[in-house]
Amino acid sequence: MRLCSFLGTVAIVAIAGSLLAAGKPSQTSATQTPMYRSTTRAVVVDVVVSKGDNPILGLHKQDFQVLEDGKPQRVDFFEEHSTRALPAGAVVSLPKMPAGVYTNVPPAPENDSVNVLLLDALNTDKEDQSYVHNQIMQFLKTMQPGTRTAIFTLSSQLRMLQGFTSDSSTLVAALNDPKFGDMPTKADESRSRQDKIDDVDHIAKMAMMLDAPAAIEATQAFQQDFAAFQGEQRVTMTLEALQNLARYLGNVPGRKNLIWFSSSFPVTVFPRVGENQHPNQMNTASMKDYSKVVRETADLLTVSKIAVYPIGAEGVMTEHVFTADVGGGLTDYEGNEPGNTAASAKNGCMDCYVHENGARSDKIMAMEQLAADTGGKAFFNTNDLNAATQKAISDGAHYYTLVYTPTNKKMDGSYRRIEVKVPEAKYTLAYRHGYNADDAANLVRTAAETNPLHGLMMRGMPDATQILYAARVVPENPQPAANTAHAGKNAKLTGPTTRYAIDLMIRWTDMKLDAAPDGAHTGKVQIELLAYDRDGHALNWTGGTQEMSIKPDIYAAIQKSGVPVHLEIDLPSDKDVYLETGVYDQETGRAGTLEVPLPKQTSALASSAALPTK
Repeated sequence: MRLCSFLGTVAIVAIAGSLLAAGKPSQTSATQTPMYRSTTRAVVVDVVVSKGDNPILGLHKQDFQVLEDGKPQRVDFFEEHSTRALPAGAVVSLPKMPAGVYTNVPPAPENDSVNVLLLDALNTDKEDQSYVHNQIMQFLKTMQPGTRTAIFTLSSQLRMLQGFTSDSSTLVAALNDPKFGDMPTKADESRSRQDKIDDVDHIAKMAMMLDAPAAIEATQAFQQDFAAFQGEQRVTMTLEALQNLARYLGNVPGRKNLIWFSSSFPVTVFPRVGENQHPNQMNTASMKDYSKVVRETADLLTVSKIAVYPIGAEGVMTEHVFTADVGGGLTDYEGNEPGNTAASAKNGCMDCYVHENGARSDKIMAMEQLAADTGGKAFFNTNDLNAATQKAISDGAHYYTLVYTPTNKKMDGSYRRIEVKVPEAKYTLAYRHGYNADDAANLVRTAAETNPLHGLMMRGMPDATQILYAARVVPENPQPAANTAHAGKNAKLTGPTTRYAIDLMIRWTDMKLDAAPDGAHTGKVQIELLAYDRDGHALNWTGGTQEMSIKPDIYAAIQKSGVPVHLEIDLPSDKDVYLETGVYDQETGRAGTLEVPLPKQTSALASSAALPTK
């Protein structure tokens, strides 16, 4: 890495002149909001205040009362967050970029919250997955400018389809990617309604064939054991996915709205002793004890400020009792056989109605508890999942942040109930209703002590925009000889590679450059490159900290165009690469990051179209 003594090529200077010299969009206040860390005993509560479907804006610190376990708490920090109003013509398209040139300048003011669409195939029937896909496509076509959104899927594992972006076309392309996009799947661990119906049909056929009662009972026992095993796997995998999401999102400032599309929600978040819980799988005696992993999940969601918005993937909840695929009403909509055939027929399958309504009620209670415990809102019994998504994002965009230091300073692991009130008005308040008094400081590591950019440069993270810059990323032309040592710090890099030249032009007003007695200007900047594959595995990296001493003539040129930096790195040429670039000002603590996708099929084309690097 080197700070260039020249101003770079015409392309990079042109983009710097048109973008970096422009007025900087107002920074999101979320970068100033303290995160919840139990060691500092600061509790952060994001509160959504509404009346009907309308958010209530303009409230003040004195309008709120906060109680913990019934005892009043003093609010130490207060801030209002709301969607920025965009007047006509406010969203201006960025200038057309030269080949290989990118920027982290946001095209529209960014909100203080980000959104994650989680498409859950593990807990959703395939036909419902297709419906969710279509509804999300409709949402993306009308997504409001500045709405930063990422898409994840959950099947046999959690997978990122697209990291955070406000570009709806990028999200659509990721969702429809024929190789990596969202396709209806059935994980081995999932269990659909049809699987349960097939089990019942199998037993019925054995009875018709006059199989021995002992054989039928053995088959039923096997089916029950296998269903319980699959249920345990789904619970474990779902909790693991929530934990991984929370660790990933812990480095993103502000509120995170997790919009979770699923046909079933087999986990609770805050199982509170002595209070009613929905009777889902996790509370069944046959299931193993999940208390430890549930507590860890709850702590992670708290630390990472994640609000869960469950959305029922099946749409309107219909009656399945007398549909053809459930044997003429002798099994409930989950495929369970509530009683023997004769008894069910005699009472008009009342047991079927009871079981179906009970299961539906359990699901609604699970969704509402997930939402209430995390400060979100549940959407169920609606076919308009597009509208539900829009409402969830709108709901999570208008909120108030309250921070208090609890009067109870004991870290005894107990559950602490939080209550927030606006006494002078009849509003609906949504917020996190409690937390576990655990030492959760190490649950989400930012590695700030060793590398302040590390947490901001994970694959798919939203671009940090405290420092604005442009980046030109093109293959070197000509490429180095075959026996040349690799550029970058991964000594284990193997396979075919392409050497890339990366030129950054950093807006000089975003950096602290102090005047020295000799007329020079000094500063300290950290520049990093970190390349990932699609699954988030690090491929190569380079960079470091640079002490700057800029002579007067160079400083005068920098004031016209920006601070130039040049780096080189070798990247695999046989796979998709996601190159994270980062800039950190050691004097101010400000950071800027930018992700540059480098698809493998464009490498050869880029080589032939590369701009001169010198």
